[in-house]
Amino acid sequence: MFSIGEFSKITGFSVKTLRFYHDKGIIAPSCIDERTGYRYYDQGCVERARVVAQLRDMEFPLAQIKEIVDHCGDEADVIGRLDRQKQVLAERIAHYEGVLVALERVISNEREAIAAMNRSNYEVEEKVLDPMLIAGVRMKGRYSDCGKGFAKIGKALGRHLCGKPLNLYYDGEHREDDADLEACIPLRKRVEAEGISVRELPGGRCVSLVHQGPWEDLGRSYEKILDYVQQKGYRTILPTREVYRKGPGMFFRGNPRKYLTEIQILVE
Repeated sequence: MFSIGEFSKITGFSVKTLRFYHDKGIIAPSCIDERTGYRYYDQGCVERARVVAQLRDMEFPLAQIKEIVDHCGDEADVIGRLDRQKQVLAERIAHYEGVLVALERVISNEREAIAAMNRSNYEVEEKVLDPMLIAGVRMKGRYSDCGKGFAKIGKALGRHLCGKPLNLYYDGEHREDDADLEACIPLRKRVEAEGISVRELPGGRCVSLVHQGPWEDLGRSYEKILDYVQQKGYRTILPTREVYRKGPGMFFRGNPRKYLTEIQILVE
């Protein structure tokens, strides 16, 4: 019989771990001295401890380890469980390989975005916007839905359009699926069309910043322009505008790193 200290040296488990395994019913001592409460282990406990150590190294959960050492009657049972654990680990490896690829992509994109911001010659400026005749389609949904609005305007009023398309954002916050936005395109003259709001968009004093790069990185430019607004103590007026100076063409997506989007925030 081995004392718990001796058993610890034999098995490589700390005394604390052995007490924990005893409490969980994974490795129970062969006997406990009723007077002293000391735990003692026999050779059978040594063999069980070695199996537990191997299963732990193969990342079996403690509950499964207990089930295996308690109920597996022969090697065939153990092999079946090991085979299933192998499959679990293979799936986990595949999952983390995917996570690793995603992390590499995020790191690369972030580095490119930071580099683009550092290279950009565009700075926050203040200017006065003139009133503008626009055709607009207001909607609620995802930000990417604005393409449907631009297509509707283009189909109905194509030959009357002039200038760069823009979006008006009526929310004072980012909204994932129910953003209140309006896709707009400037008009040469007032021409009515069903389902399209044709009106004069008021002008006014604004703070402006041209963002160079993918739309996914606009948050960096919003941070820059809103920090400027706060430093100046300005009160902002909704809707915020995004004017798409340069983006994808009719047939080709182009290089997102070369997109130019002007953020315009009207201020009092």
